[in-house]
Amino acid sequence: MTPTPDDPHGADAVPEEERPWWDDPSLPWAHEPTRKDIVCWTGIAVVGVYSLLMLPLRPILLGYTPYVLAGISGSRTAVVMIGALAATGDHLWWLGWLLATVSVVKFDWVYFWAGKLWGRGLIEVMTGDSERARRRNERAERFALRWSVPAVVLTYLPVPLPGPIIYATVGAAGMSWRRFLVVDVLAAGFLQALYLYLGYRIGEPAVHLVTQYAKYSIWLSLVILVVMVVGMLWNNRRRAAARSDAA
Repeated sequence: MTPTPDDPHGADAVPEEERPWWDDPSLPWAHEPTRKDIVCWTGIAVVGVYSLLMLPLRPILLGYTPYVLAGISGSRTAVVMIGALAATGDHLWWLGWLLATVSVVKFDWVYFWAGKLWGRGLIEVMTGDSERARRRNERAERFALRWSVPAVVLTYLPVPLPGPIIYATVGAAGMSWRRFLVVDVLAAGFLQALYLYLGYRIGEPAVHLVTQYAKYSIWLSLVILVVMVVGMLWNNRRRAAARSDAA
């Protein structure tokens, strides 16, 4: 039966409790998922967990050694610190640059692949119910569709351009794997080199600042962890209240 405005799913629509698990608007696909879908979606979940774990760990790792942080997360702050160390006589700056470049691109292919698999379905899922995020992501999507290569490059600058949306959009638009990987790696390497040079120009003052910062890094990590836990509890409570009101 044809759906009507009052009954958008039609009289023959399957009741929600009888739908298969994969027929869920919070998932990016519009079909029963294949093995590729499951693997890619698992990869995105792993990236999300990894990113959350890194939030409280970043301050500790930066205070301990910027090389470890650069290798784990590709942190710009760590790269600047490595450049500053190079100005004081550290000769392993090239290793820090290499580690940071590889690390910062290590998950980009997951979102590019997801864009090829699901197109805009992934973008709609990532946007969520935030109107502000939706507008920002739509702007990023339009920009990526028009300027695919510059859009990938700009994700490495400190500008409000969401990398995952850009990578998914250019993947959905048909950019080849080779072109994406070449542009992504070259852009990452060039921009990390700029951050390295910035640290080199700052030199000793940056080293002194991070040395002092390291003394309090554990407390900063604890504060971040508490904020994360409180935020998750608050969001869970709000969702439970919303479901209760809907019922």
